[in-house]
Amino acid sequence: MFIIMTLIFAAIIVLDVFDKFPLSGAVGKFVGMTVMPHVYLFVRMWLLPESFAEVEILGSVFLGYVNIILNAAPFVLFSLYWLIRLAVKPYRVKFDKSTVNIRIRAMYGGKYLLKYTAISLVFQTIFYIAAVLNDFWGLPKDRWIPDAVIAGLIIFGYGFNGIVRIMVLCRRLGIVKRVLAFFLLPVPIVGIFALIGLYRSANAEYDYETTRAACDSQRVESQICATKYPILLVHGMGFRDWKYFNYWGRIPKELIKNGAKIYYGHQEACATIDTNSQLIKDKILEIKAETGCEKVNIIAHSKGGLDSRYAITKLGMADSVASLTTVGTPHRGSQVSDEANSLPDGFYRTVSGFLDKRFRSFGDNTPDFYTLAHQLSCEFAEKFNAEVPDSDKVYYQSYASVMKYPFSFNLLGFTNLLLRKYGPNDGLVTVESAKWGNFRGTFETKRIRGISHGDTIDLKREDYKGFDPREEYVKIVSELKEMGF
Repeated sequence: MFIIMTLIFAAIIVLDVFDKFPLSGAVGKFVGMTVMPHVYLFVRMWLLPESFAEVEILGSVFLGYVNIILNAAPFVLFSLYWLIRLAVKPYRVKFDKSTVNIRIRAMYGGKYLLKYTAISLVFQTIFYIAAVLNDFWGLPKDRWIPDAVIAGLIIFGYGFNGIVRIMVLCRRLGIVKRVLAFFLLPVPIVGIFALIGLYRSANAEYDYETTRAACDSQRVESQICATKYPILLVHGMGFRDWKYFNYWGRIPKELIKNGAKIYYGHQEACATIDTNSQLIKDKILEIKAETGCEKVNIIAHSKGGLDSRYAITKLGMADSVASLTTVGTPHRGSQVSDEANSLPDGFYRTVSGFLDKRFRSFGDNTPDFYTLAHQLSCEFAEKFNAEVPDSDKVYYQSYASVMKYPFSFNLLGFTNLLLRKYGPNDGLVTVESAKWGNFRGTFETKRIRGISHGDTIDLKREDYKGFDPREEYVKIVSELKEMGF
């Protein structure tokens, strides 16, 4: 029996490896969800009685037990292979690995595993109801109780595997949804709805990512972001262009994939406008010398837009800049800064000194939080706009975003509420303040979440229904290309 079973199981594994009879196919999945959980019962009821019967024939207790192990081993090992196979790759779909990355494939498997869990629970419930009604067909407790425990563990393994995959890999969940799912999943009945939510989130992200990957593969040859002039990305306050944490999230990679040439401003995180504008000027001249191009296109976020405007008008960069696109820039100041500046001056200077030390440790040479905070006030903005007029040699355009409720971005919840009396805002800047030059519109979602100041630069590396930061910037840059920039 050992040889026959080994050959049969080996043949099935070979067929599975070469995808001739895949265990993740329709038949394999059905057996894996219905029959495999009862591997203990099959071994105990079918193989072991026959093997024990052969002990007397063999005339040796030792040889008899060796025979028992040999007869059971192929079936047990094959069952383990089958279960692990479904746990590792529970689907038969063949992906284009150049467009669908391993994260999406693994998350897709998690979605399937949750489906397996649900279907298997239905089948096993029916099986055990029938068993109870028939008094477990006369089976002793030492057989059906272990069987029920093992079946439960196998089904739990499917579900746990799927939950972990989705909780870790699904970007649509966000931190809040992950925390809620963690606490709600163990709750009876409520946990079912949490599982449905996980499944739907994974399914939505899979559909979106595969559709976007297909779109990318179709347009990659068109190089829709290959602008005449390179793109200079200028960050806002409080961050630097770190090598291992990109301020712009997944956006630069997407632009480069579609033909853009990307450079970074590398200005300081907490320096004043005049200090950073000089660094931007130096970077523009460096890019021109390196590439031989006549100009650059600047895309600036938050305070970076003010730094760029100053460099263009005050530092003579108008002839070297084709366009300036600002996103969430406080062109007319931020009332958040006004409120902060109303704090007692001594306390404010103490806090500013502490922050300057921190930013100096991050790499700033001349951090000046106190002065910078006053440069973001509405009063300073009025004076700044009068002294730094736009150049008619540069195309100016702007974008804004709106947080629809404080929990859209927890870190900006309080400031979002603070700014509401001044109008729709992204948590730091109102829409009216962000408007400059040709105002192109407001980033929003189709749901109540809204888009925060940080979401516009893909800070959380998440996608939202109706807003994908990567696609928005592809659109911005492709339009610059169409305009001849």
